[in-house]
Amino acid sequence: MSAGTTTPLLQVQDLKVNFGHVQAVKGIDFELHEGQITTLVGANGAGKSTTLLALSGLVKKTSGRVLFAGQDITALSPHKIVAGGVVQVAEGRATLTTLTVRDNLELGGYTRRDGAAARAADLERIYALFPVLKDRADGLAGNLSGGEQQMLAIGRALMARPRVLLLDEPSMGLAPIIVQDIFRTLREINKQGLTIFLVEQNVRQALKIADRAYVIETGSIVLSGTGRELLGNPKVQDAYLGS
Repeated sequence: MSAGTTTPLLQVQDLKVNFGHVQAVKGIDFELHEGQITTLVGANGAGKSTTLLALSGLVKKTSGRVLFAGQDITALSPHKIVAGGVVQVAEGRATLTTLTVRDNLELGGYTRRDGAAARAADLERIYALFPVLKDRADGLAGNLSGGEQQMLAIGRALMARPRVLLLDEPSMGLAPIIVQDIFRTLREINKQGLTIFLVEQNVRQALKIADRAYVIETGSIVLSGTGRELLGNPKVQDAYLGS
C-alpha cells in the first residue's frame, strides 16, 4: 500500500527520551501509515527499543508528541494506549510461563468489552494462524520453545484487536528457520489489514518486508526510505548487511 499523501495513522514528532544525563532518543520524527509495515532498524543500543517503550507509555518522554488516529496520546497511561489500539509485543516475549497457553492468549483481550463470543472467535483465528498454539493450548507456556513463545506473544497481542502492532526484536534468539516463519506470519497478518511497526536488529529481514523504513544511530534517525531503497543503499549495506 502506498502512503501517498494520506494522513498518517500514527505520527511521532520531535520525540526525545533521556535517562538521567544520557539522551537515548534525540528528537526523532517518523510516521506509520495504515496498512503498512514500517521498520526501525539499527545497531544494538541505537535507541530502537526505547522508542517503542516511549510509544507504549512505558518510559517517560522528555519531549515531543505522539498522535494516533488524529488524537494526542503522548501523555496517556500504557493501559489506555493498549485500549485505544496500539499494542506492543515486548522484547524477550514476556510470556507468563506458569499459566497455560490459552490463559496467556485470553489475557491479551482483557481490555475488550465486546463479549465472550467475539473473543472466542479471535482465539480461533489465532489458533488458525499458529496451529501449534492450539495443539499446546492446555500446556504451560513455559514448556514452549523460544519460537513458540514468540508466536504466543504475537497471538496474545492480537487478542487485544490492535490497529497498530509494535514488535520489539521478534527474531531475537531464534533459529533462522523460525525467524523465516515469524516474518512470513507478520506479512500474512499485515495483508489482513494490520499496521505493523517493527523494531529489529535483523536488518536484512526487516527491510525485505517493510513498506517504509528508518535507520536509527545513537538516538537519531539518519536514513529513511522504502524497504527496497534502503536494502540497496550502500551505507546500509556497508554498516548492516555485510556487503
